[in-house]
Amino acid sequence: MPLYAAFILLFLFSLLTSFKASAQKPTFTYDHCPNTTTYSRNSTYFTNLKTLLSSLSSPNASYSTGFQNAKVGQAPDRVTGLFLCRGDLSPEVCRNCIAFSVNETLTRCPNQREAVFYYEECMLRYSHKNILSTLIYHGGFIMTNPNNISSQLEDRFGDFVSSTMNQAAEEAVNNSRKFYTIRANWTALRSLHVLVQCTPDLRRQDCLACLQYSINGMPLYRIGGRLLWPSCNSRYELYPFYNESVIEAPPPLESLVSTPPMASPSLPGTGRNSNVLVVAIVVPIIVAVLLFIAGYCFLAKRKKKSFDTAPASEGGDDITTADSLQLDYRTIQSATNDFAESNKIGRGGFGEVYKGTFSNGKEVAVKRLSKNSRQGEAEFKTEVVVVAKLQHRNLVRLLGFSLQGEERLLVYEYMSNKSLDYLLFGQLHLLLCFNDSLTILELWVADLRINYNQWICTDPTKQIQLNWTLRYKIIGGIARGILYLHQDSQLTIIHRDLKASNILLDADINPKIADFGMARIFGLDQTQDNTSRIVGTYGYMAPEYAMHGQFSMKSDVYSFGVLVLEIISGRKNSSFEESDGAQDLLTHAWRLWNNRTALDLVDPLIVDNCQNSEVVRCIHIGLLCVQEDPVKRPTISTVFMMLTSNTVTLPVPRQPGFFIQSRPVKDPPDSDQSTTTKSIPASIDDESITDLYPR
Repeated sequence: MPLYAAFILLFLFSLLTSFKASAQKPTFTYDHCPNTTTYSRNSTYFTNLKTLLSSLSSPNASYSTGFQNAKVGQAPDRVTGLFLCRGDLSPEVCRNCIAFSVNETLTRCPNQREAVFYYEECMLRYSHKNILSTLIYHGGFIMTNPNNISSQLEDRFGDFVSSTMNQAAEEAVNNSRKFYTIRANWTALRSLHVLVQCTPDLRRQDCLACLQYSINGMPLYRIGGRLLWPSCNSRYELYPFYNESVIEAPPPLESLVSTPPMASPSLPGTGRNSNVLVVAIVVPIIVAVLLFIAGYCFLAKRKKKSFDTAPASEGGDDITTADSLQLDYRTIQSATNDFAESNKIGRGGFGEVYKGTFSNGKEVAVKRLSKNSRQGEAEFKTEVVVVAKLQHRNLVRLLGFSLQGEERLLVYEYMSNKSLDYLLFGQLHLLLCFNDSLTILELWVADLRINYNQWICTDPTKQIQLNWTLRYKIIGGIARGILYLHQDSQLTIIHRDLKASNILLDADINPKIADFGMARIFGLDQTQDNTSRIVGTYGYMAPEYAMHGQFSMKSDVYSFGVLVLEIISGRKNSSFEESDGAQDLLTHAWRLWNNRTALDLVDPLIVDNCQNSEVVRCIHIGLLCVQEDPVKRPTISTVFMMLTSNTVTLPVPRQPGFFIQSRPVKDPPDSDQSTTTKSIPASIDDESITDLYPR
């Protein structure tokens, strides 16, 4: 019996020891080690870095507050660093996480002068730059649960998550630790758990901006997600992932009692029996607790594995990744009344779009790819897989697809307010509708290109007037959508055909980027690509892409700049004639900017009811985006900061791409015409180029 008891105790001891060891090991999430600047192991910077890391992991660090920063050395070898522990964790867990992170630092990022390390319990960061009290929007990481909330509840759930997280953000910025958690009832049986946190050195407005940026960058239709930035992080789940007992625990008993309790005197002869009784009670409790903890860890590990944790670029073209979205062709055929002409609502780059209504009353938009379209099976798979993997409030959602013979259908959510170009440039329809002398042919030549029985003049009172507030909202929404494609989604997506007709508007005039048939997926470290077959739309194409086939994230930024100027002016980039004195909208905007008359660009419908400073700042941003040199164009993350923060200083814009410096009246025979212009003007045709082949 003693041997058996000893074996039991040894087993429990080893189990407890192994659990304690595993519990102490922090869970690694992600690291960001840019190779822009490096150091050598015999450099002063490396010496300073080791000193900094030693300081941050020393016993005297501020583990009780969960945050500390430090500087070591002098420029240019100065190293600045900080750590931030999750606000619901104890100082012991914080200390253990930082010590573990410091030990792994030089292995994960062996010679980079700046790095960020994310663990489940803490974040460690250092840089050769001044990172203290500075808002940073790069080096982030997104994790999402692959499961969506049910399609009938997506919009309501997204709004619920957004409002709850924004409420938590408002509370966090007023907290000295810049940390807050909140639990809200989603249903009677399920609660939403939210945690938001900033580094405490941030100013209140910077913390709020970072958290809102983080919240807006997450797909809120999943049942869980998180976005980590060096300056802040936010997370939501439908289960309690943080330590509620630590956050909501009452004060320790010792703080409420002035004198310690007196020990009860032991009775003679009861010591041995008491020890046996203690063992009899304690051992089963320990066993039960260990079994409970082991079970909890097992379930937590399984739940963690359900997350997509790679910042990845895989995805490929395998349509099996979207098989669950495949719909019955006859169901779609019936919903569109066999693709009746009266149900046609538009035309995309590869086919026509129809409105459909399923038997349950759900309205959808069905993109029917033309049978003679050059979009092959590879392009079709690209659009299905790419859009199915993307979930963001400013991207149109793919609801399903169908493949039957030569028929290829894509089913999207229906946008009741059609596309941006329909509302933005449709304002002209009202003027033309009251001119009875215009024939149908003349109206078509005027580029209205809509069915006569669908003209807005049938009920002008229902025409939505895009005031400046709505236009500014649309600009910001498009920027958020592109930011998600370029940076925050698991795939790095270059859209390549951003234009007004590919921006759809829902019932609340929220913009949603559509038409991903020409999109390209970039690898993890890929920054640009080349192609010999140009796709997209002239007038929105960046010059380096239109002329040399070079495309990158900056190509989409250029297209966004054109969109911004179109939204502000209410004019198409291709709507200018020779008599206007400008080749295109960019030329016109650039000349007005140089003449310090930028407000002359503003649409007459809104010029008297807009904030001049806000409009001029947007024109400034638009001109920065369409600069001829792609290196000079800002990234979309910088653009978003420019739009959301007036404290960001805007650089001076340079000449737009395709801006004509001079234009000869007549070129002499056999002359070298390349000397007369700096760059080639864009075509005024706004139809998509669809010269595509399987990639």
